[in-house]
Amino acid sequence: MTTIAQASLSRRLAVLSLAGFAASTFAQSNSSYEPQRGQAGKDVIWIPTPDETVTRMLQMAEVKPTDRVFDLGSGDGKIAIAAAREFGARATGLEYNPDMVGLSSRRAQQAGVADKVQFRQADIFQADFSSATVVTMYLLPALNLRLRPLLFKMAPGTRVVSHSFTMGDWTPDETARAGYGDVYLWHIPANASGNWKLSGTGLPDTTLALAQRYQVLSGDAGFGELRASLVRPRIVGAQIAFGLRDPKGQLWQFEGQVAGDRITGTATRPGQPGVPFEARRAGDASPIVPTTAAAEQDASAFAASTAR
Repeated sequence: MTTIAQASLSRRLAVLSLAGFAASTFAQSNSSYEPQRGQAGKDVIWIPTPDETVTRMLQMAEVKPTDRVFDLGSGDGKIAIAAAREFGARATGLEYNPDMVGLSSRRAQQAGVADKVQFRQADIFQADFSSATVVTMYLLPALNLRLRPLLFKMAPGTRVVSHSFTMGDWTPDETARAGYGDVYLWHIPANASGNWKLSGTGLPDTTLALAQRYQVLSGDAGFGELRASLVRPRIVGAQIAFGLRDPKGQLWQFEGQVAGDRITGTATRPGQPGVPFEARRAGDASPIVPTTAAAEQDASAFAASTAR
């Protein structure tokens, strides 16, 4: 005769067996998932990026083992995996589709880079990717425009690479044609706008008035009543350079680094050794990128124009 304890044990074993069968069936189903070219996503359709395009994106960003790469809308994971496998970087893929996340994780395991790559199910506009030194993406122009204000909150020098689509009126620093699409690279610039007091060079009472739109820098210097435009000013990440002709007509070359309200570096003039200089900002910097509201308006206008 079957005891009550034996019957209870049998029922528990049956339940565990059914649960194990269900988990096994789900795992088999999930592991067999294969995306279809052109399938709909949250805001985009999925089109795989050609291998040669992926390689060129990472080359242009000069990815190194010390980098932290975030791929926004990572799809099948190939960009993040390539960053780890070919360039030795640590990489994170942010993807809204959980099936794609599972697929990417399996592919990272197969590629032998699971210790360097992770994939997370996330909305790229809600996720935190502020630790990135390199950001990659294959999104749509309207999404790129929405991302611009978020990107400009990142550390100066962060490299941003986009496959096929631009960032509106933010001119790229470098472009390439690889595979069937264009590749665009930008560096997040420091904000050097505002009024500065220059010291350390021996030049008398020198001030700088700098204006900046994205990474395009302009401005002039003041020596009392004399004002002179800067010569070939430029900024790449936190690195700033410009020429300056002093009241005696000598052309100085300045190269330095922007760190908050301070610029430090070296100034040289023909036939003379370089001297250290410092500039301090007086007052506030000006915005160098449109506000979030303006970017969203641009994105909405673009979406409306392409829907016609």
